[in-house]
Amino acid sequence: MQVDVLLGLQWGDEGKGKIVDVLCPNYEMIARFQGGPNAGHTLEFDGQKYVLNTIPSGIFNKGTLNLIGNGVVIDPITLKRELDTLKKNGFDPVADGKLVIARKAHLILPTHQLLDAASESKMGAGKIGSTLKGIGPTYMDKTGRNGLRVGDTTLPDFMERYQRLVEKHKSILSHYGEIPDFSEREQAFLAAIEFLKTIPHVDSEHLVNQYLRDGKSILAEGAQGTLLDIDFGSYPFVTSSNTTTAGACTGLGVSPAKIGRVIGIFKAYCTRVGGGPFPTELANETGEKLRQLGHEFGATTGRARRTGWIDLPALKYAVMLNGVTELVMTKADVLSGFDTIQVCTHYLQNGEKIDYMPYDIISVPPEPVYETLPGWHENLCHITEPGQIPQTLQDYIAYLERHLGIPIRYLSVGPDRMQTLVLS
Repeated sequence: MQVDVLLGLQWGDEGKGKIVDVLCPNYEMIARFQGGPNAGHTLEFDGQKYVLNTIPSGIFNKGTLNLIGNGVVIDPITLKRELDTLKKNGFDPVADGKLVIARKAHLILPTHQLLDAASESKMGAGKIGSTLKGIGPTYMDKTGRNGLRVGDTTLPDFMERYQRLVEKHKSILSHYGEIPDFSEREQAFLAAIEFLKTIPHVDSEHLVNQYLRDGKSILAEGAQGTLLDIDFGSYPFVTSSNTTTAGACTGLGVSPAKIGRVIGIFKAYCTRVGGGPFPTELANETGEKLRQLGHEFGATTGRARRTGWIDLPALKYAVMLNGVTELVMTKADVLSGFDTIQVCTHYLQNGEKIDYMPYDIISVPPEPVYETLPGWHENLCHITEPGQIPQTLQDYIAYLERHLGIPIRYLSVGPDRMQTLVLS
């Protein structure tokens, strides 16, 4: 057996949670491999809507074990709140034995969140657009080799380790000015740590590889999107982890040779949250129409998403980096009603026409070169068979497949899990 990977090919918010929920009956484990509670994976079924920040999106499937992998950074307060909300809605994955956490996953402290806010405030107009969840500072401590991990919570000197790290953070915060009072948040954090101990802690690298040896199926679930990858995204306007297929290897402890299908998800158009370059952004009435029709507001932050037409140079780049084997296109229903659709096929940069994403798209913003395609007006929300797809949408799908060289296997035509078509 191999580990299949499902991840986003744009700037996040592509609909990963929904598709994991749709596919999870085919898998015995769903494993989150990177990111933190800045994820907002939205699932809708049976008339209910759920937003998951840290918990893998297979949590509603009875036959699936859900793993929070070592590459994830965990805010115990947020995780407890998520689980409490699920319990109120009749789901208790801890009691059901459906959730485990990697001992090597790092913890987000209250002072990490203070550092995040202080740093973002200091940057002023050049701010990254952080969700202020403390994720970046936590990854900084991880690479700085003085972070706290889930497994540390069971050690007799955990509080000593915690206090040492807090003192370090307070020393840094003092350079930004007065240190805000975080005693209430700290009390909630320590209470959540005790709750965290009730969830099984595992050596996830051994668990994942044992599943493979036993012939069990695993789907690795990514957060954010390829264009936010710390190495290959639009740096410095990126997240703090590796959002690509390679991140699944380090975030779970599996060999690259064990990677199987790579399922890449993209919207029928583009969105982005926060600062940073966005070559196809539509800061006009069309962009606002996309935002309203697509309900493009962050599931975690509520922030309005920036919107634009689909960007093929960026998509080709993401397909290449991830070794994508098949595609999922979401939100095709949002484009219903547009007479024409624009597709960015190339960039103009420094007088040169290129069809790839260059090193610098910040100081020298590329100008998108568009091709115009006919749109469709049919309501897609109630179609249940590929044969019901309007011809112009079929043409759009075929056009994208030709340019990307990868088949589109699934098409999402609404937020509910049932509004997903298998194309081939």
